[in-house]
Amino acid sequence: MKYLIIGNSAAAVGAIEAIRSQDRTNPITVISDEPYLTYSRPLISYLLAGQVSQENMFYREKDFYEKNMVEARLGEKAISVDPESKSITLETGEKLFFNKLLVATGGTPIFPEVEGRDLGGVFTFTRWDDAERIMEFMARNRIEKAVVVGGGLIGLKAAEALVERGVKVTVVELADRTLSITFDHQAAAMVEGYLEERGVDITTDNTVSLIKGDNSKVEKVILKDQREVQCQLLIFAIGVRPNIDLVRGTSIRVNRGIVVNKYLETSVPDIYAAGDVAEAFDLVMGIDRPIPIWPSAYIQGTVAGYNMAGLPREYGGWFAMNSVEICGLPTISVGLTVPPEDGYEILEDHHPQELTYRKIVLKDDLVVGAIFIGRIDRAGIITGLIKDRVKVTSFREHLLREDFGLVWLPKEYRKHMVSGVGVEV
Repeated sequence: MKYLIIGNSAAAVGAIEAIRSQDRTNPITVISDEPYLTYSRPLISYLLAGQVSQENMFYREKDFYEKNMVEARLGEKAISVDPESKSITLETGEKLFFNKLLVATGGTPIFPEVEGRDLGGVFTFTRWDDAERIMEFMARNRIEKAVVVGGGLIGLKAAEALVERGVKVTVVELADRTLSITFDHQAAAMVEGYLEERGVDITTDNTVSLIKGDNSKVEKVILKDQREVQCQLLIFAIGVRPNIDLVRGTSIRVNRGIVVNKYLETSVPDIYAAGDVAEAFDLVMGIDRPIPIWPSAYIQGTVAGYNMAGLPREYGGWFAMNSVEICGLPTISVGLTVPPEDGYEILEDHHPQELTYRKIVLKDDLVVGAIFIGRIDRAGIITGLIKDRVKVTSFREHLLREDFGLVWLPKEYRKHMVSGVGVEV
């Protein structure tokens, strides 16, 4: 039995740990086009800001591969998969054969075809190498102003890192607000005001239509509304798409991402997919779709790993969930935060002057989404109610009360939450 994993992030780690819990002997090989040991991708903005050292970037101990008897072939790129011969081809032309394969290739940053994008000082921002290249560029050049294209979480964390380094930042967002996928208008307005107070300029309903420079370096951008913004650094952070290139054109079924069943197996037996590249079940939306977040990637990798090792496990699904501080302001978004139609009930507690906002979205007495800004102390309980699909009929009026806690939850659910802890509930 030969296990082969393409990718080296959260899903790959989950798979390795699951496989080794069942099979301590058969070989596992990991192929990654990045040269680094497995690292925590959400930390790259903190690396850029100088708040995290390289030594603290790693997701597991440096002996993780050795302890788990993994052959880690780092800095080697897989370019194709041949399901019929059960092999993959590397960029060097070398072929590797497998009995069980996990495709955990993650996402590829969207980099629009804008004139001038090849100038020096233009970057994407999803990998460790991106942060390193930006830091190297900043060390060689005087950077006073930067533009970040994209007002999602990645873009705002990039903006925060640059502000921390003393750079004047302009954020350009195509939608009518920042964080449009995860936050409603009230939450976005609160975050935008908070950032503007810290010197960040934000322009929405706009995008970059032209990049201009001299001496092969960016000097300014022209926006859709014809405004010019001076900058010596430009970061595109407008999202990622599932990295399905190496399976495209094969018998492995793909839509936006790789299609998988409840065992995380693709349309081809013995080939699995997990993480940002997979279209797995969204508990809240009730559909299969990519959910590009760290926790679901690890869980999917774990489920795939168990199945690869012969222990049947079903993936019960997950949902969109982001917990991040933006310039020190704690924010959490979970599930469906902006309902698309009637039939939903909204509970809100909004105190702009105190920089706190709490919103809970209900449907049929089930919590399906939530936003927390400033005060996030009850977010874990609310997330559990979404995950476990707990009817809140008997305590819905308490959900946003100051004293809301475990005591308000149904007794049987409290027992479930603290099972095995030895707590009287």
